[in-house]
Amino acid sequence: MRSSGSGKSGGRGNYRGAGNDRDQKQGQGRPRKPRPEERRYDVGPGATKDGPKAGRGGASGARGAKSGGGRGGRTQPATSREYDARIEERNRERYAGKKDVKLPKTFPGAEQEGERLQKVLARAGYGSRRACEELIEQARVEVNGEIVLEQGKRVDPEKDEVKVDGLTVATQSYQFFSLNKPAGVVSTMEDPEGRQCLGDYVTNRETRLFHVGRLDTETEGVILLTNHGELAHRLTHPKYGVKKTYLAHIIGPIPRDLGKQLKDGIQLEDGYARADHFRVVEQTGKHYMVEVTLHEGRKHIVRRMLAEAGFPVESLVRTAFGPITLGDQKSGWLRRLSNTEVGMLMREVDL
Repeated sequence: MRSSGSGKSGGRGNYRGAGNDRDQKQGQGRPRKPRPEERRYDVGPGATKDGPKAGRGGASGARGAKSGGGRGGRTQPATSREYDARIEERNRERYAGKKDVKLPKTFPGAEQEGERLQKVLARAGYGSRRACEELIEQARVEVNGEIVLEQGKRVDPEKDEVKVDGLTVATQSYQFFSLNKPAGVVSTMEDPEGRQCLGDYVTNRETRLFHVGRLDTETEGVILLTNHGELAHRLTHPKYGVKKTYLAHIIGPIPRDLGKQLKDGIQLEDGYARADHFRVVEQTGKHYMVEVTLHEGRKHIVRRMLAEAGFPVESLVRTAFGPITLGDQKSGWLRRLSNTEVGMLMREVDL
């Protein structure tokens, strides 16, 4: 009895010990045969609604699932295919009656290519995206002539025309600057003779800028710099008649009808030149500061007109180019135009 008892218990112990050694050897060498609770069962004849058919694998599989995957931290046993199918069928039944599923609120056509309108406006300098969303909510933004009333509209910055408060937004990578050109600076971006030129004021810019029109070397004042070719072309084209205003220092006395003479037209060697507006701004003895506005852009035109009328110009400053005024901008200072100023320029030339 004693020997059989010890043999039974010893056999049981030997079996467990042998099993552990065998598991370790299998783990080091060939792949270990999966245990019953790790097997994935196919649904076949005799299978029940609760999973795999009863037997060696089914019970131990359930025990393995409860114990968190069996010995040694094994992963949780895989579910049966029938169980997955029941879950899927139940989900279909749950949502079958809900025909009017609410989709995320987007503007019609949001799936199309392009950028969100508020992102384009923010990049153009109209504030944060939230601030640009408020512009849209206030019905102040239009795209291709239609006011946008919903958020999420997508636009193509290269093709679509975007306006805020009726002013066109420069949606592309355009830059617009105003320089108060000092006297003695040549109106070119580069000068082969080494003289000071406009390019000396924009050397740190990432994109190549060019000047809109010219100013005489000794004339000071507003000159525009941009990389928007079409806008620059139209601003200088006689068809659009963009007005420029100059402040000239001349020596008097001047006749009362000088303004009328300039408005009626002064005969120059290359044809008549007419001023749109003339007024005396200041007088100190014989020194006069007069303002002349005209839409022509011929070379030295203001100097030639006044000289032909008998009043050579002592100094000349351009104080405005269209809607862009000099204001208190100091000589030699370069400033970026605001979005409103850019929009006003574009309106001047029907862009």
